[in-house]
Amino acid sequence: MTMITTRDGTQLYVKDWGPKTGRPVIMMHGWPLTSDTWDDFAVVAANAGFRAISYDRRGFGRSEQPWDGYEYDTLADDLADVIEATGAQDAALFGFSMGGGEVARYMSRHGGKGVSKAALIASVVPYMAQTPDNPDGVPQSVFDEMTAGMKEDRAHFFHGFLKSFYGVGVFTGSVSEAVLDWSFQQTMMAGLWPTLACAKAFSSTDFRPDLPSFKVPTLIIHGTGDQTVPIETSGRAAAAAVPGATLIEYDGAPHGLFASNKQQLTDDLMAFLRS
Repeated sequence: MTMITTRDGTQLYVKDWGPKTGRPVIMMHGWPLTSDTWDDFAVVAANAGFRAISYDRRGFGRSEQPWDGYEYDTLADDLADVIEATGAQDAALFGFSMGGGEVARYMSRHGGKGVSKAALIASVVPYMAQTPDNPDGVPQSVFDEMTAGMKEDRAHFFHGFLKSFYGVGVFTGSVSEAVLDWSFQQTMMAGLWPTLACAKAFSSTDFRPDLPSFKVPTLIIHGTGDQTVPIETSGRAAAAAVPGATLIEYDGAPHGLFASNKQQLTDDLMAFLRS
């Protein structure tokens, strides 16, 4: 573990596992969790000789909680600062859920510098909001209800949200009560303001202009039963727009693939790293 300082002075918590000489894979976590959700995969990657780097997004986990910087330009700059501070080159970028947006914005804003591969897992890319030119998007009323729920009783809201996140009661053999408890603990580590501000960012940012900047092999993985980020809105639309992307669909799987489909996801991501 280490702390790195971003260009605006924010301290980010970074894990850097495996041999420093290994090819790096940098992992961005989803909202409203932490880099701990990548631990299972990071252990496998590090033991296979890769350098597994993950970090807590500003406002979440053990990173600092500044008032500003929760739009994707700054979040992509944070990723650039992590890459620079760790000296990672020829890196694979893996973004889960909200983290896919950081990958997309980094590829355009920073020209994909130092990146050899990219993976978008249950990602919010390319555009979550329902608009006349994005009819498969999520209605604004859904995000308004989420915001109201978080402001009224954040703990109660996330107890319900996480069950949908993991498809509990819908997806057979999803996750244990212990995983729900672990996820809730991570969720409540975040500040309320970062939680609200990042929800606004991932629900309203249009990444469609960023997609032509993907000029590296790109893997997209999404569950067809995802109730949090519907596959038509995201995974399938991204696969159609990212040049040469490969889409793998997990039949009936929910949003929280890192836990619900842990072995399948690990196998697919490791095969992609080795390809």
